[in-house]
Amino acid sequence: MEVPIDVVRERERKISDLKKLGIEAELVGNRIVVWEPKHGYALFQAGFFGKPLGIRKPKIYRYRAPYELSFYDTLYLMERDLLRVISKDRYMTREEIATIATRVVEDFKPKYIVYRDLRNRGFVVKPGLKYGADFVVYAYGPGIDHSLFAVSVFSHNVMLKGQDFLRSGRLSWSVRKRWVLACVVDENVKYFVFEWDKDLSV
Repeated sequence: MEVPIDVVRERERKISDLKKLGIEAELVGNRIVVWEPKHGYALFQAGFFGKPLGIRKPKIYRYRAPYELSFYDTLYLMERDLLRVISKDRYMTREEIATIATRVVEDFKPKYIVYRDLRNRGFVVKPGLKYGADFVVYAYGPGIDHSLFAVSVFSHNVMLKGQDFLRSGRLSWSVRKRWVLACVVDENVKYFVFEWDKDLSV
């Protein structure tokens, strides 16, 4: 599945335009907060980065609230020089953010590699915890279309068991999504797509 090229180009234009805004965020504990609502809105409107605090299912609307970014969003935006993060009156480096993220998020590095790869392919990538996955992936964005698939990320040294496939397959079928297994080897990503056949007898 691919994102229509006109959608990719328009989203990339909006994301690139973020550089003009000089967006800053602050590390607060283990959270990344964009305190300026108009900057948070610009991030959300451009590529569905982050979400407004206190809004369960946000829409593309100018909420008068700070926005919280995930570590994935933060590092991706920093790598593209679209965001600066402040902590204790100084700007943080990408390496410092990655180090903190590694302590907070299990297997952060391979998950981020997959997140970045999907973003670079033009997809919108959001947390997939409620679907039993690491990410859910959209062509257009949450609230506009349904997510195309749920992605679970595994390093090459992880031994998968039969029940892992069964659990993920059943869950993804119950929410009408394809389950994608993303395997990371030396920063390269291989994707394996699974579909649950409810008519298959065992």
